[in-house]
Amino acid sequence: MDILNQLMLGFATAATPVNLLWCFVGCALGTAVGVLPGIGPAVAVAMLLPITVKVEATASMIFFAGIYYGAMYGGSTTSILLNTPGETASMVTAMEGNKMAKSGRAGAALATAAIGSFVAGSIATVLVTLFAPVVADLAVKLGPPEYFMLMLLAFTTVSAVLGKSTLRGLTALFIGLAAGLVGLDQISAQARYTGGVPELLDGIEIVLVAVGLFAVAEALHAVLYEGKVVDSQNKLSKVHMTARDWRRSWPAWLRGTAIGVPFGCVPAGGTEIPTFLSYATEKKLAKDASAKSEFGTAGAIEGVAGPEAANNATVTAAMIPLLTLGIPTSNTTAVLLGAFQNYGIQPGPQLFTTSSSLVWALIASLYIGNVMLLVLNLPMVGLWVKLLKIPKPYLYAGILIFATVGVYGMRQSAFDLFLLYAIGVLGVVMRRFDLPTAPVIVGMILGPLAEAQLRNAMSIGEGSAIVFVQRPVSLLLIVVVVAVLVLPRLAKAWTGRQHAR
Repeated sequence: MDILNQLMLGFATAATPVNLLWCFVGCALGTAVGVLPGIGPAVAVAMLLPITVKVEATASMIFFAGIYYGAMYGGSTTSILLNTPGETASMVTAMEGNKMAKSGRAGAALATAAIGSFVAGSIATVLVTLFAPVVADLAVKLGPPEYFMLMLLAFTTVSAVLGKSTLRGLTALFIGLAAGLVGLDQISAQARYTGGVPELLDGIEIVLVAVGLFAVAEALHAVLYEGKVVDSQNKLSKVHMTARDWRRSWPAWLRGTAIGVPFGCVPAGGTEIPTFLSYATEKKLAKDASAKSEFGTAGAIEGVAGPEAANNATVTAAMIPLLTLGIPTSNTTAVLLGAFQNYGIQPGPQLFTTSSSLVWALIASLYIGNVMLLVLNLPMVGLWVKLLKIPKPYLYAGILIFATVGVYGMRQSAFDLFLLYAIGVLGVVMRRFDLPTAPVIVGMILGPLAEAQLRNAMSIGEGSAIVFVQRPVSLLLIVVVVAVLVLPRLAKAWTGRQHAR
């Protein structure tokens, strides 16, 4: 009953005219970001992070959340019509959705994607409402050793899963940890790694790093390495579904939701795994001969409905580890973590106590945003398609202008601009060598916190590291961390031996 009361208070906060406007603008902008190929939600949120200097915390977090899950809705449009995913989560949708469009069923594909996103997002939001407070209550009972091990788990999962290799992920993490150490030491107040530059005494701004790594690097990479691509667009048919389409779609929506929610709740790294798993499941479960024959040929509607539902369920459920443990599971949640920190708010077990009104307003905005996105995506899909006509040079020039003005507006510092573009160049180099960017942000944000918790834990253990294995939860987390690093290699070695035999 207490959860229901808190949720009602959250709705009262989220439903104020100002917050509703921010939610609507975020959803509309997120849909546009999802539609435009090459610009993901992480880039958009990073580019707009400087608004945290002027906008109230609840309003801006509702705005950023709207961009985050709005992009998941919009990403299916380009996947279906152009075979060009607006963001990585829509890669699987393109496999069957584009074939449906070529067969003259683009409208049905767009409809099942939008409605499936709504169904999955709504179910996942209910689960966030019910289980996030429970996880937070359990996490409150943890001490410094457990907190340190939780952060170590965040480091290993984000680094090991988000990159193409664990080594590259850990390399990116150590770049972030090094950047997080720049500035004054928390205890001794001695300058560390500043190189005698007074502007670095306060540390490197997380907003600046996020904007540089995501927005500036994205624009520079597109200019330097992406050639001129001529897209051929499939004709947009009337957005509706037949009775047969409904019968085939709703079981796929539910199965996709069931697959996506667990992947969102654990630090498993993004939406790619659950969407591919959902697609494989739908292909395996197709019983009707005509439906089975459509996979890979004319396009099967289940191959769009299931992955889109899994995608949105994963994205929404990812709010549970972010809000309750402070662990991001994707690029965008890593940037959202930076937005929280910009307000001096640290997501974690205490968040539901210290910033209760913000958390519940954010959860309530997920319900409101899902309804807004359904309205925005079904009747107005023709409007979003017109965004695809924006020339790429203007698009990326706009990103660079917004990034530059936003960062300069924070402290009116020319040094920040030099640092911004230096980090942007670093981001381009990281992309060329397939180094993931999310671990850099995670290392910068959680590094100083992990250092503080390690010092507290060592104080509890009177200088001995035995304290980490003496406490059951801490010991369990050590086992999980080792498993994350070792099990994938054992599985790979086992598979290699099986193939050899």
